[in-house]
Amino acid sequence: MKQLRPAFTIIEILISVIILSLAILPVLKVHTDNREQIIYISERNKRALQDSMYVESTVLQQHKETKNAYELLRGSFKINDLKSREILKKNRREIYIPEAINITPLPEEGGPTAIVNEVMLKDKHSSNYYFFKLDAFE
Repeated sequence: MKQLRPAFTIIEILISVIILSLAILPVLKVHTDNREQIIYISERNKRALQDSMYVESTVLQQHKETKNAYELLRGSFKINDLKSREILKKNRREIYIPEAINITPLPEEGGPTAIVNEVMLKDKHSSNYYFFKLDAFE
């Protein structure tokens, strides 16, 4: 006579499935959180690349204005392609320029004076950029 092998009961299988499900839930939560962080970082990097079009000395004259990239770049570059113009026109930022900061060296040490201008670009992912200008040595 053949002897039957002991097998798992349906209850044991269900309990093991529940335990595995509970173990997988935290892993899925971490995966979801990481995905959201990756999307945020990706969007932020894309915005940083687009912001580079606004980091030109002419931006310092645009305080409290909303400008698109085409308006700022058309004086420096000749953009003939209509598709490129349209893409640049869709890229808009609010520009804020706080008062310039003057940095002077200590009189006994000497050295150049500097003027620091901050450029704040407001949007979903706001950014700050700085322009430094060195003046004559004292």
